[in-house]
Amino acid sequence: MKDSRLYISLMLVAFVISTFACEHNKSNSETELVIVNPAAKGFDASNSDEKAIAIADEVMEAMGGRKSYDETKYLSWNFFGSRKHWWNKESGDIRIESQREDFKLKMNIYDLKGEVWKDGELLTHQDSLAKYLERGKRMWINDSYWLVMPYKLKDSGVSLTYVGEERSDTLQADILELKFKEVGVTPENKYQVYVDKQSRLVNQWAFYNTVNDTVPRFVMPWRDYNKYGNILLSGDRGRSKLTDISVDENIADKLATIL
Repeated sequence: MKDSRLYISLMLVAFVISTFACEHNKSNSETELVIVNPAAKGFDASNSDEKAIAIADEVMEAMGGRKSYDETKYLSWNFFGSRKHWWNKESGDIRIESQREDFKLKMNIYDLKGEVWKDGELLTHQDSLAKYLERGKRMWINDSYWLVMPYKLKDSGVSLTYVGEERSDTLQADILELKFKEVGVTPENKYQVYVDKQSRLVNQWAFYNTVNDTVPRFVMPWRDYNKYGNILLSGDRGRSKLTDISVDENIADKLATIL
């Protein structure tokens, strides 16, 4: 009888442990499924609201998903006919060629090492080289944001708030406001980003010079979305266009070619 009771007790203990383990694993699995778009390190969550964050996650999903964007290694584009970019997102290597002056460079945006050609000459003086490498990084920061901003709504230093809706004959959108804390070239700026209520794609943005401005410096559309690899990108900003957009692996060859 004692052996029988002991056996039953052990079986009950094993059942409880097994059930707990299954529920624990299930809980972990569900958590992993929910966090499909983790914020970048330094995202200002304390000054962001839950509704804005949820909409940002919907935008990421509509654009192809965080995983697809992270796995897109290369990007190239022509910034409004003024300069061409080639970018290795994984390594931080970039190449920029101006179409309005004799200026081109190859560099790494993380360590600021690279080479610059200006007016037909390779720069060798360290002060001049450092100056133009910094200029190149600023170009890349600005020009890439015009291309991939919707993927950076939860970027480092960003605070994100929901500020209302736009309901007109031409626009049905939720409006997110982006502010910046000690990041980017112009951290005093702010943006209002309009997210289409149906597609959950960004369909317009408004730019403000400072966080205290109530009238935007400009308002531009985000149109002409196309699929590149596994992600969506938009090139139409109204009067201005981002062209020659590509995620082709051949971008690696351009990055490796000498200036």
